[in-house]
Amino acid sequence: MTPEEKKELQLAAIEVREGILTSTHGAKSGHPGGSLSAAEMFTYLYLKEMNVDPANPRDEHRDRFVLSKGHTAPGLYSALALRGFFPKEDLATLRHVGSYLQGHPNMNTVPGVDMSTGSLGQGISAAAGMAKGAKLTNNDVRVYTLLGDGEIAEGQVWEATMFAAHYKLDNLCLIVDVNGLQIDGRTADVMNSEPLDSKFEAFGCDVVKIAGDDFGQIESAFARFHENKGTGRPTVIIMATTKGKGVSYMEDQAGWHGKAPNDDEYKQGMAELAEARAQLEA
Repeated sequence: MTPEEKKELQLAAIEVREGILTSTHGAKSGHPGGSLSAAEMFTYLYLKEMNVDPANPRDEHRDRFVLSKGHTAPGLYSALALRGFFPKEDLATLRHVGSYLQGHPNMNTVPGVDMSTGSLGQGISAAAGMAKGAKLTNNDVRVYTLLGDGEIAEGQVWEATMFAAHYKLDNLCLIVDVNGLQIDGRTADVMNSEPLDSKFEAFGCDVVKIAGDDFGQIESAFARFHENKGTGRPTVIIMATTKGKGVSYMEDQAGWHGKAPNDDEYKQGMAELAEARAQLEA
């Protein structure tokens, strides 16, 4: 990745974060913390990694993405808007009566959403089914799913992982956002799931551990996923992140799991993101 490409992605991630703040502030509800922690991943997936076309969002040969931690819809919506699936101005209508952008992704109303999700643990199962279906129909597509580290406590996650390895779904990439927090506090205190790497390896997956805000490491992780084609092994990317990343008062604070910024907090957050953009562009 060239310095210019990295800078372009970093600026795009700031825009994704701005969209997250704008949507949750406009809704006066939502989940900004876990959306912000995955901003770089959302950005890379939709701007670099996935084969998708906003002009033809239902193309049968497109890559699929399933947001298993469906409450972080503000992050997904912001990336979809940035990619051109719908107007950025619509982000401010999040959760409003009559808006197609509801609190969890709805594949029937939102262009670019491949699966309706919300109940934790179910998204990965849907993604595994999509990957299996692609194998059965010889459709050369890739399937990606993003999970939270709190979500890993759901038993269905491990059933789906066992299914993926058993059926040799090397077209499936599982991404786990390890920001260390969930709604009730520290994930390690609520239900410690570590060591995640050895657990996924024991289920038959190839595991890559990265810093989730490093675009170079994200690029390398997806290169590993592409290299696994033909091996029969699903890929798991375990990314270390910071909940609320990019907005100082939200960072590493469990209270910002499901709370929207008020007017003053919104202004402060947007000012901090504007400053981050100015530093990149200097």
